[in-house]
Amino acid sequence: MKRTYLWALAVVALGACSDGDGDAAAKAPDAPIQTAQADSGVAADLPPVVEPELTPEELERGRNSNEWTSVVQLDTTGGGTAVKNPEKWAMISTEQINTGAAFLPLGGDVGGPSVYRVQILLDRALFSPGMMDGRWGKNTAKAVYFFQQREGLRTTGRVDSATYEKLAEAAGRPQQLVVSHTLTPEDVKGPFIELPDSIYDLAKLDCTCYESLSEKLSETFHTSPELLAKLNPGVNLDGVQAGQTLNVPNVRDPDARVQGRVAELAVSGRGSYLHALDANGRILYHFPSTLGGTYEPSPQGEFKVTAVTKKPWWHFQPKLLEKVPDDRPDAKIPPGPNNAVGMVWMTLSAPHYGIHGTKSPETIGYATSAGCVRLTNWDVLFLADRVTKNTPVRFRDIQGRTGEQDASGAGSREDSLQKARARSGGADSAASRTGRSRS
Repeated sequence: MKRTYLWALAVVALGACSDGDGDAAAKAPDAPIQTAQADSGVAADLPPVVEPELTPEELERGRNSNEWTSVVQLDTTGGGTAVKNPEKWAMISTEQINTGAAFLPLGGDVGGPSVYRVQILLDRALFSPGMMDGRWGKNTAKAVYFFQQREGLRTTGRVDSATYEKLAEAAGRPQQLVVSHTLTPEDVKGPFIELPDSIYDLAKLDCTCYESLSEKLSETFHTSPELLAKLNPGVNLDGVQAGQTLNVPNVRDPDARVQGRVAELAVSGRGSYLHALDANGRILYHFPSTLGGTYEPSPQGEFKVTAVTKKPWWHFQPKLLEKVPDDRPDAKIPPGPNNAVGMVWMTLSAPHYGIHGTKSPETIGYATSAGCVRLTNWDVLFLADRVTKNTPVRFRDIQGRTGEQDASGAGSREDSLQKARARSGGADSAASRTGRSRS
C-alpha cells in the first residue's frame, strides 16, 4: 500500500484540485519550473508530513458500505434462498481461475476464485471494479449492477448465470483469465525510488516515480500486490527481470473501445462512480471513484472538460494551507504515478475542480476526497484517451450539497469551508479545512 502524505490531504482541497494561476496541472509535462530552493532546515518546523495509512478496518468499512444503493434501484424480488459460498481467498491460483467452475450466484461477504474471475471479466468489459483483489465489495457490486442495467438484466448487483454469460460475452470470451506474460524491458523499467517525506525534497526529484517494481506491476495489471504475489508463489516481484514470465490477469486492452462515442460524463457523489455515456445515455464505461465528503463536497450541476493533461505537475501552495506558514516557498512537484494527482489531470469548468488519478488505488471508492473526482491511474488514463475538450460533465447526488447552489454548482468553496468550520466549532486546523478527508 502506498504511503499517504499529510501535505496531499491538506493541499488537495485548494492546491491539487486547483486550475488557477500557476497550477501545475495546467502546465505541459516539459514546462520549465522553479524548484523550491531552501536550506536543510526550511521544513524543520512544518507539521508532520506522513499521515497514517487507511487501516484494514477502515478499508473494510468502505468496501462493505451500502450507501451507493440509495441512488439505484436494486431488484430484490425473486432472489431465492441465499446459498453459502464455500470458496476462500486462499483458494485462488492460476489453475483454479482458468479451469475451475464459477460458483453462482455470487455476492456478499465472500472472496475467492469466482470473485476474481468476475473482477477480471468486469475489467475487460470496461466496467471497472477498481483495484482487483479477489474480494467482493461495493466496487464490484456497483460494476455488476450497472452492467446488468445496460444489458437489460435483473439489477440485483449479484452475479447469476445470465449475468455471468453476458459478462463473458462482453469480455470477449478469453480462453484464459490468467495468462503467462513475458516481461518486457518497459514492464520492469524504473527508476524506483524511496519518496522523501519533505515536500521540498519531493520538489527536487526528477519524478514522483514508483517506489518499487511490485508497485508498478500492481498498477500495470490492475491487481493488488498481495493477489499478484498469490498468482506467483515463491517469486520476488521486486526482483524480476525482462524475459521472465509472470502469471497475471488478462486485463482489458488499453485500446479497447465499445461502439459509440463519449458524449457526456456523469458523476455520482453518494454512488461514488463516474460513467462515460453515449448520446443516448447508454453507459460505455463505468469507473469507481472517490469524491468529496460532506465537509468539502464536490460540485453539483453541469460543467465541461476544458483541458486534459497527462503527467501533470502539482503546485504546493502554503498560502492556501492551514498550519503552514505563509512565508514558506511554493513548490512544484514533478509528474509521476505517486504525484498527488496521479497520471492525469482533467480540468473542469467548475473552478478548482478536476478529474484525476491517485497514488493510492486501493482506496478508490472506499474513502472521500477534498472535492475532486479521483480514479485509479489506469482508469483515468483509459478515460483521458476517450474524452475531448468541452465534453459535458454532470454531477449529481453530491453529499453536503443542498438546493441553495447557484447555477455554477454551489456557493464558493470558501463558503463551504467556513460552514465546515462553523459545524466543527470553528476549529482552525488542516483537518477541518479538508473535511477530514483522505487525499
